[in-house]
Amino acid sequence: MNKEQILIRISGTDRIGLTAEIMGILARYDAQILDIGQADIHSTLSLGILIRIDENASGQVMKELLFKATELGVTIGFEPVSDDDYEAWAGRQGRNRYILTVIARSLSAEQIHAATRVISAHGLNIDAIRRLTGRMSIMHPEKNVRACVEFSVRGFLTAEDKEALQKDLMNMGAESGMDFSFQKDNIYRRMRRLICFDMDSTLIQAECIDELARRHGVYDQVAAITERAMRGEIDFKESFTERVALLKGLDISVMRDIAEHLPITEGTDRLMSVLKTCGYKIAILSGGFTFFGEYLQRKYGIDYVYANELEVDEDGKLTGRYVGEVVDGRRKADLLKLIAQTEKVNLEQTIAVGDGANDLPMLNEAGLGIAFHAKPRVKASARQSISTIGLDGVLYFIGFKDSQLGKQGEL
Repeated sequence: MNKEQILIRISGTDRIGLTAEIMGILARYDAQILDIGQADIHSTLSLGILIRIDENASGQVMKELLFKATELGVTIGFEPVSDDDYEAWAGRQGRNRYILTVIARSLSAEQIHAATRVISAHGLNIDAIRRLTGRMSIMHPEKNVRACVEFSVRGFLTAEDKEALQKDLMNMGAESGMDFSFQKDNIYRRMRRLICFDMDSTLIQAECIDELARRHGVYDQVAAITERAMRGEIDFKESFTERVALLKGLDISVMRDIAEHLPITEGTDRLMSVLKTCGYKIAILSGGFTFFGEYLQRKYGIDYVYANELEVDEDGKLTGRYVGEVVDGRRKADLLKLIAQTEKVNLEQTIAVGDGANDLPMLNEAGLGIAFHAKPRVKASARQSISTIGLDGVLYFIGFKDSQLGKQGEL
């Protein structure tokens, strides 16, 4: 018996049981479901079903569906799909799928236009659009703290195409005031297992060496050395050694006081709660100091801390020296790989988050590298960035929706 394909489109006010009643009719005629998709926007349903059915039964099926649509108060339409058209469509589904995530404090039509314009300019087709953030309040706009939309797109991209797309997305984000992430939608994106954070100006809104220098009255000297390093006159290790030497004689009680009053970055509490609940391994890889990293470790249950340890004399004062190997950019990347190996995690399942130039090696090494409120040079070199919202924006880049999370991040 000959079979044919029919695309069924249903739209109207949603109601409980609508899809079940439609599928009940199709089931009676032994229809094969080739594809199905449904969206619900403000209680308005859009349902598409592609079926394959015996030609002799198709007329009766459409008739029953029309009667049911009248009963349910929805609009229904039918479109035949030829064998050739179906095969061509099915063949396109084998193309790579990518996920483009855009984030801002709020999203306008102009911003969405900018994102979709880049997608189409590179020959990618949008399969689905999903809002990850909760619905905004128009009566209490002060509660509208973020907006995130995820585009599922398909198309073929060469390495050169991806590089050009990344550049266009970067320009788009800068011009439109949006953050973005562009990732291949594969098994690794959905199974991240290890996340490594820089500490200063990432997990906390401070540079600990600057805070120590202020307390010790040597801030200007430390800042001058930092500026020389940023101009490339000295490397990180040399500048670090010089700055630590200026802290000689500082009492360790000052470090405890600073640790107890660290300004935690917006969104950190929520992010850590979700990551721990979901079984992520969490590491701090910092060019700062272990004293502060271990404080955060106790606060959030962080699994690994690698930072620089300051030497303390018998009187509880800093000697102006450090113990062990300096954690610089290269060391951070090596540590990320080491922890991944220890935890038996593929590098594609790792995430790295940081703001400075010495974070770039680990951002580039990780499966998902995120520049967080980063310096322009770092942001320009990273594949993903967050500059408009807090640290819990990382959750959207790994696919979480606000509706899946409680106020404090409980699942």
